[in-house]
Amino acid sequence: MAKKHDGSRVRDALRVGGELPDPGSAPVGPGKKAKALAGLDSAGERLSALQEALFAEGVAGGPRRVLLVLQGMDTSGKGGTVSHVLGLVNPMGVRYAAFKKPTAAEQRHEYLWRIRKQLPAAGQIGVFDRSHYEDILVPQVSGLLTGAERRRRYAEINAFEAELAEAGTTVLKVFLHISPEEQLKRLKARLVTPEKRWKYNPGDLEARSHWPAYQQAYAGIFEKTSTADAPWYAVPADHKWYRNWAVAELLIETLADLKPRFPEPDYDVDAELAKLKGVGAPA
Repeated sequence: MAKKHDGSRVRDALRVGGELPDPGSAPVGPGKKAKALAGLDSAGERLSALQEALFAEGVAGGPRRVLLVLQGMDTSGKGGTVSHVLGLVNPMGVRYAAFKKPTAAEQRHEYLWRIRKQLPAAGQIGVFDRSHYEDILVPQVSGLLTGAERRRRYAEINAFEAELAEAGTTVLKVFLHISPEEQLKRLKARLVTPEKRWKYNPGDLEARSHWPAYQQAYAGIFEKTSTADAPWYAVPADHKWYRNWAVAELLIETLADLKPRFPEPDYDVDAELAKLKGVGAPA
């Protein structure tokens, strides 16, 4: 039997409202790896059941969907989170998009153009590995965005996310909070492990050299774009096992609040069962 949904316990504990939690801490839930892994196994059953009901709603014409936005410094585990958490559900109900440096074609449009193209359909869980927030972070740190332009983008993004909420999209924004010490360990691991070298990007060191500037940019984003429609949550990410457990629980709480329901059939069930009684094996 699926474990009973536990309200908004994890969201309440991880919602950004001031100082971020220590990247190596466990502010809510299991404090040990074994318990977190066991909890993630249990979460799979709950998450799968909720996602299936939401997907069925969408097939029947319901408008609701969920968009999980993952942000974080390099090596914070955006891809790993997708693999471990969304790997628990039917891939038919998931739409994944990773946003890298805009292409020449994308740069000919306003920055939200490419984001809109990747939004989930009704009944789906959409996952953004990086997102529209990169269009504040990178240009701000690079000195390419004035204060006025930054404030305009805050307003544009808030309006965009309010529009999504009005249309039936629940936006779940998660910042994977890693320490610079843990990031350094993971960067080194990518270089010394041949199977991980494909993940390494020399440009990651350039971004790391601007660590304080990125933290300042994120602080501004949290302050200006954490809204009632789309609040921010900070997940400590130094421990992968805790990161995965926490994101799974955030997603479960969000879906459970929606109370997705399987649609009622538009046919007579008893009549169809009666028809099946007379159906024999294929000739």
